[in-house]
Amino acid sequence: MSRIRILPEAVANKIAAGEVVERPASVVKELLENALDAGANTIRIEVEQGGKRMIRVIDDGHGMAHDDALLAFERHATSKLRSADDLLSISTLGFRGEALPTIAAVSRLLLETRDGAEAEGTRVEFAGGKLIGVKPAGLPAGTTISVADIFYCVPARRKFLKSDTTELGHIASLVTHYALANPGKQFILSTPTQEIINCPPAEKLADRIYQLFGRQSLDELVEISPVSAPFRAPITEPALDPEEEKSSLTVSGFTSRPDIQRANRNGIYIFVNRRLVRDRLILHAIHEAYRNILPPAVFPATLLFLEMPYDEVDVNVHPAKIEVRFRRSNFVHDFTRDAIRQALMGARPIASFAAAAATGTPQSAGAGNGAFSGGITPAPIESSVPRAIIPPMEEIGLGSGVGSDGGFDLTVEPLRPVEQRIPFESGTAFGAAAALAPSPTAGNWAANLAAPNADAPASLPRPEQIADLKPLGQVSASFIIAVNGEGLWIVDQHVAHERVLFEQHLEARRAGKIEAQRMLMPLVIELSPRQIVTFERIAEELAANGFEVEPMGPKSVAIQAVPAGVGAPDAEKLLTEILDGIERENAAISIETLQAKIAASTACHAAIKVNMPLEHSKMEWLLGALAKTDCPMSCPHGRPVVLRYSLKEIEKAFHRI
Repeated sequence: MSRIRILPEAVANKIAAGEVVERPASVVKELLENALDAGANTIRIEVEQGGKRMIRVIDDGHGMAHDDALLAFERHATSKLRSADDLLSISTLGFRGEALPTIAAVSRLLLETRDGAEAEGTRVEFAGGKLIGVKPAGLPAGTTISVADIFYCVPARRKFLKSDTTELGHIASLVTHYALANPGKQFILSTPTQEIINCPPAEKLADRIYQLFGRQSLDELVEISPVSAPFRAPITEPALDPEEEKSSLTVSGFTSRPDIQRANRNGIYIFVNRRLVRDRLILHAIHEAYRNILPPAVFPATLLFLEMPYDEVDVNVHPAKIEVRFRRSNFVHDFTRDAIRQALMGARPIASFAAAAATGTPQSAGAGNGAFSGGITPAPIESSVPRAIIPPMEEIGLGSGVGSDGGFDLTVEPLRPVEQRIPFESGTAFGAAAALAPSPTAGNWAANLAAPNADAPASLPRPEQIADLKPLGQVSASFIIAVNGEGLWIVDQHVAHERVLFEQHLEARRAGKIEAQRMLMPLVIELSPRQIVTFERIAEELAANGFEVEPMGPKSVAIQAVPAGVGAPDAEKLLTEILDGIERENAAISIETLQAKIAASTACHAAIKVNMPLEHSKMEWLLGALAKTDCPMSCPHGRPVVLRYSLKEIEKAFHRI
């Protein structure tokens, strides 16, 4: 007797539903993507009991004729692919032809649709995967799909659903994501008792961010103006033909100021060709862009859009279409990192006292109601509704997303040419972090966006203002107090000097002019086996950074010289700190990253210490040198360097305004 048998169609559909339909938000995702593919300009989503009782998606797309409405419920029936070659260049959000049959297999589904060219529409009803009825109906052009009693025929799956509020939060998050990705379309999300989201079409992404999150959340962000560069094949690949050479990658979006810090990655949204994805490679690129700007254990809020030719990205790698693979992943990673870093360096935002107080520790920052804090508060609801449709990614090791084998790949990644494309008019300012403002109504959001923000500082801190600071003295011989026409400033002298030395060290390293100072007596230290392995791999780079270290037996090394400015008592600690820091990453690391880590550790040990009195001239020199750095807002380890108490904040504190 044969052991192998073909599964019945009903069973196969339920298995496919287990891959595609995880919760009510998964249903909304599939139907929402189908509506966008159908060219809808207005999409309305109505849910009851967090989607467990009812989900209804109404769109004004091109709709379907009678025969197409029935074929849509056959597995792998789709209007978006014709041949296997089409899989190499997918331009639509949906393409598998599994959404409707798998959803119908685990719910009661009603499809109402009419093609604009047809005189009448079609109503199709399913229950538990079985066709109940098909009949003509008078309907407006477009499609309405109602999904009731999800998992009613699979009780075991229904038990895994969370509370109504939690499931509604996932749906709200999903609609928010696609509203951000499609600012030119209207999205409405409602329940029987409230309207959670109502976003009319917007001209710019900044307008859509304001519609969803309010001005204060928009003020937390720095715009990544669209930058693009042509794809270039690696040397090991054949040369590209002229047409392929014209293809380019464009990166745009918004990312948070360094003083806006999150405890998790829930504030990072990634879109590839307007498709919401989670991708380790891009997450790592964002992490690298903030290296030496943010502390290691906190994360930014980033809304990132990557546009590229469809044949440069493979979206057919996950049943739910939430993961992608890039044809030239190294190029995408490096260009994304450089685009974000370029935006941060161009803005160079400095925190005010209000922003620092609102941000607080990473733990408290992540618990707030800010737009990108991981919690969305719909206007009519008091309680916070979670909004993470994509679960928080696990801690990313450097080797997990970049194709590492666990070794050190000390290769120089050349910078790609970056050309400015598509001028993006920015309305973003850098104000204080604050709680999420209620979403404006459809009728007045544009006027509200144009209106001045009463709670924002009158003039936002700019790095060039540091140049005219006049130091008054020190607090506890550790913090410099300075003033100018903009207000009162406090500068952490240690991290300020650390930032200055860090950038000077990197500049000298690029020029090959690192100065070293020999020690009076060689310092012999014993290393662990892992430290020995790490030392052997980076010995050449250590020498280029001013270290002269020689092996002394199987477990010991002798430090003969260290970078100028590092005292002899710090030599041993500095070397072991560098070796341990790289050892913990335990993955591929580029020359650029290695140089930054060595420079950061060296600058920390050579910088002015706390509890060190400074002469007035020394304070003036330090403030002047800080103003010339590329990133005066934070030290290489991510701590703030400067805080400003603006004149408006002072007047407000004294109740003068």
